[in-house]
Amino acid sequence: MGVYNLISFFGIFFLLGVLFLFSKNRRRISIKVVLWGVLLQAIFAFFVFFFTPGKKLFMLLNDMAMGTIESSYEGIRFIFGRLAIPPGNQDSLGFILAFQALPTIIFFAALMELLYFVGIMDRIIHIFSKIFVKVLGISGAEALCASAQIFLGIESNLTVRPYLKEMTESELMVVLTTGMATIASSVLGFYVIILSGTFPGIAGHLISASILLAPAAIITSKILIPETKVPLTMGKVVKPEYKREGNAIEAIINGSMAGVKMVVSICALLISFIGLISILDSILGFLSKGVYLFLKLDLDLSLKSILGYLFYPFTVAIGVPIEDASLIAKVIGERIVATEVKSYQELAQLIREGKIYHERSAVIATYVLCGFAHIPSLAIFVGGTASIVPERTKDISILGLWALFASNIACLLTGAIAGIFFTKA
Repeated sequence: MGVYNLISFFGIFFLLGVLFLFSKNRRRISIKVVLWGVLLQAIFAFFVFFFTPGKKLFMLLNDMAMGTIESSYEGIRFIFGRLAIPPGNQDSLGFILAFQALPTIIFFAALMELLYFVGIMDRIIHIFSKIFVKVLGISGAEALCASAQIFLGIESNLTVRPYLKEMTESELMVVLTTGMATIASSVLGFYVIILSGTFPGIAGHLISASILLAPAAIITSKILIPETKVPLTMGKVVKPEYKREGNAIEAIINGSMAGVKMVVSICALLISFIGLISILDSILGFLSKGVYLFLKLDLDLSLKSILGYLFYPFTVAIGVPIEDASLIAKVIGERIVATEVKSYQELAQLIREGKIYHERSAVIATYVLCGFAHIPSLAIFVGGTASIVPERTKDISILGLWALFASNIACLLTGAIAGIFFTKA
């Protein structure tokens, strides 16, 4: 184990310490949830990074994911022709996000809906839910929602619709935090396409990160808003509320339509937020010029640089080498306002240009960025959850910012876990 592995190890205590400082009720923090949550992450990371059968399974999942993505390209090429041909292939027009990456979301949304129809996803979610209830000692409803969040997006909250009204504040915090700290399987292929040309094995790492993030989100939410009441489903494994389609074709159609809505939403968010960030950077640029004219201070004022300074100590603490820490901190910080899509694109660009000197930096950043922990997502999850249970709108809106904070720390915690077990340079 090298020095950076040790830094990642101690970075876990740094992150937990930050959460402890902001906890709403430090005396009620469950040591069991924290210890077993971290241990669950460590066991899984050891299985993926060190255990030989685990590494083989990791590569198998990576190859399966890449094969599935390649299959999705058949339909995309049929519709968009040369526009859909990725870089490095004959007749390619270069990387075009709208025609090469985003359409995979439609395919994966249809695939996931089909897997739900045949009962595969139900069984997998039940296994994770049972582990979270038995090992972490949390309620069945929040365990079920956290388990569903590994594979779904905001629609995961529908699986616990009957329980949302009676959920405690701490349970609602878990629902919101796990939603923003994880990703939906339907966008996994999207991220893989962005990074696959520069990062071999990225699909396996993203699958690993998605699983690790669920217990991380439970830990961070339970430290910030500890349980002070007895939840209705405490210690019970509950079944999801799921409306099954009439047949497989209907499942594929509904999944495809849901994927289309997701693609449109992502495009809208990217257009609006990247544009607004550009306006803000222009304002900050004028301020920089003013400071230089009057005070002769040359300041790099941009939203990305400011967020980079904010996340720099966290980036160093989770084990990113100093040579890469500044750039990685900016990429991680940018995610809060520009979404993980823009950050993954930035990371891929830095790797292509040779500006990231250590492979561990790229791996850790991949794990940290693997979540919807940003302001656009905050609006989606708070608004979406409130629409399901309007009588809890006030509680949900108050918990929203706490969940955004908790989800970012959860992503950093997952990056630290990956940093402990990653042994290459």
